[in-house]
Amino acid sequence: MQRSLSFASQLVKRRGFSTNSEKIVANVLFERLPIVIPKIDPVVYAFTEFRFRWQQQYRRKYPDEFLDKADARGKGDYQIDYVPAPRITEADKTNDRKSLKRALDRRLYLLLYGPSIGAPDEKPIWHFPEKVYETEETLRKCAESALKSVLGDLSHTYFVGNAPMGHMVVPPTETAQVPTLKRFFFKSQVVATDKFDIGKCEDFVWVTKDELLEHFPDQAEFFKKMIIS
Repeated sequence: MQRSLSFASQLVKRRGFSTNSEKIVANVLFERLPIVIPKIDPVVYAFTEFRFRWQQQYRRKYPDEFLDKADARGKGDYQIDYVPAPRITEADKTNDRKSLKRALDRRLYLLLYGPSIGAPDEKPIWHFPEKVYETEETLRKCAESALKSVLGDLSHTYFVGNAPMGHMVVPPTETAQVPTLKRFFFKSQVVATDKFDIGKCEDFVWVTKDELLEHFPDQAEFFKKMIIS
């Protein structure tokens, strides 16, 4: 009997399941991809213009008869009025961080404000959707449960891969008697919607990467490396 218990304890340590002294937490980095193409950097634009002009020197010269026929194809009685959508929205002007209709050329990430796992004195803080790993079949299933508890359903979400994109170990502090937290971050993306009914929190925001780093000054270097945008 003692031998079987010893084997079970070793198995728990090897697989990394939660114990009394530590907890495994699945976090979700929920992002909205850019809606419009980002503005071209001036250096990139200058190089592209230079390359085009350089290639024009060696382009093939087509006969005028061929060019006249090509121009004739575009002539007709129809006309299409194209008006590009504005890059700056009302949400940008009012700095409405609850809206997904802002920073259209950037990625946005969901942050929640409220009690978080391992927070000292259970004070509300900014955090990602999260859940302690318990009896789920996989750690990704745990992450899906974490996001579903916030959104209500996952019909407009897409999880990128089965493996986490990052891992962080949060040791207990001297003031807070909490177990060591092993946080695994999974990426999920917004699909075909611009509004969610977000619950299970006191407040929420959609922020860019730079704005996100301002909320986590102590972990800024970690998130700067993990989030590539």
